[in-house]
Amino acid sequence: MAKSKATAEKTTVRVRLVKGLRGVQARHRLSVKALGLGKINDVRELKDSPQVRGLINTVYYLVRVEE
Repeated sequence: MAKSKATAEKTTVRVRLVKGLRGVQARHRLSVKALGLGKINDVRELKDSPQVRGLINTVYYLVRVEE
């Protein structure tokens, strides 16, 4: 049981929106929305997957990742 719980914790990533979306490309705004973030300091805990990592890499300058 302990192994599955530890792996479950490692497979999530916390993403925080640290900058506003004003003046940002529309495509990047959509990426932030896809991550589930709307306002500054919103935090979401997401499953760590290649799709989520791709979205984070697209808007790296707007978000902070806490693993």
